[in-house]
Amino acid sequence: MKNETALAALLVAATTGSAVAQVAVRAGTLHTVSGAPIENAVVIAGADGKIEWVGPAAEADIPDGVDVLEAAVVTPGLVDARSVVGLSGALNSNVGPVRDQDQLERSSPLQPDLRAIDAYDANETLVEWVRSYGVTTLHTGHGPGALVSGQTMIAKTRGRNVEQATLMPVRMLAATLGNAVSSNFQSPGTSAKGIAMLRSALHGAQSYLDQVRKAEEASGDENGDGDEDGDAKPAPQPPPRDLSKEALGQVLDGELSLLVTANTVAEMASALRLQQEFGFDLVLDSAAESYLLLEEIREAGVPVLLHPTMSRVRNGSYETAATLADAGIPFAIQTGFEGYVPKTRVLLWEAAIAAANGLGMERALEAITLSPARILGIDDRVGSIEVGKDADLALFDGDPFEYTSHICGVIIESEVMSAECR
Repeated sequence: MKNETALAALLVAATTGSAVAQVAVRAGTLHTVSGAPIENAVVIAGADGKIEWVGPAAEADIPDGVDVLEAAVVTPGLVDARSVVGLSGALNSNVGPVRDQDQLERSSPLQPDLRAIDAYDANETLVEWVRSYGVTTLHTGHGPGALVSGQTMIAKTRGRNVEQATLMPVRMLAATLGNAVSSNFQSPGTSAKGIAMLRSALHGAQSYLDQVRKAEEASGDENGDGDEDGDAKPAPQPPPRDLSKEALGQVLDGELSLLVTANTVAEMASALRLQQEFGFDLVLDSAAESYLLLEEIREAGVPVLLHPTMSRVRNGSYETAATLADAGIPFAIQTGFEGYVPKTRVLLWEAAIAAANGLGMERALEAITLSPARILGIDDRVGSIEVGKDADLALFDGDPFEYTSHICGVIIESEVMSAECR
């Protein structure tokens, strides 16, 4: 009761607009993820939203007046490696004033210019729902189902608007290979056609980049002709601006990763060939049959955002996460997208099944915290409990992967976001 009262008081303070209060958390067991678990530990979170101190309770110097919460187990806030939450909503409606399904635009199979940040709803009920299950950071955006469906973003599950929620406005460009595309669009109707269309789009983007660069070089030439003799020649003109080619160009320049949803060996092999041809940063998404392509994936140095363990994918396996970990392939477990309400899976439960099928507790927790943070390039801020990182914490009344345990508190950047045990 004391714990719930303290949480409720902090929650009221947050909703009334007062400054974020400093808070300390006592944990029976603290999983830092970056190091060994600490028994009987304390985390002190500062008013700047960062972790100020971590260590044994006997060594803690908690400032006077700071609210102290208690939990049996504390972990870093969970990081969902791949989601459409915020673009897809809890109502599952595609029509009328309550339309909340913006994860896939079906007017064209190639739309790299679409930005997740232009559709993300920070106030969506589904954002609050996944937060209540410990998810504090989302890599979300346009979902699978189009050859190129659009750009992804990284957001905290807090804030009154997208600006307050955004951690990284653009992170990857989402693409899909295989039957998922043909089920949504007339073209491409086959896998070979899909690769041909994607290859053609990348070549077009490369040509566009070359024209832009030549025009920029010419504009910087004193004579405007690129010659030392000063003979006047028409300077190359930049092409008309093309937002789609600009986005694909960012992939070619290494500014964005290409996130390719591919499940079969053939689909993943095609993605790897494209990566070798164009040299972009590839991330495999879903990757149901990745256990059959371990050597190729490892040699390519490509990370995997693995499908939810219990999702219905052809030739999926509960043991794939453990297989990837044993092979030394960087991977993270995601929640993905489901066609039914609530449109997403529970990240904790998906990791728990992987833990029970060879991955083990420690590696499973890393697969939904530090590992996705590293793959996404945000491990300087989230993914582990370390001084200087964001004070994002999940508080449990027992083993996080035990079905009978509950999440009894969620903190994001020192702000208590949830006070209800779930």
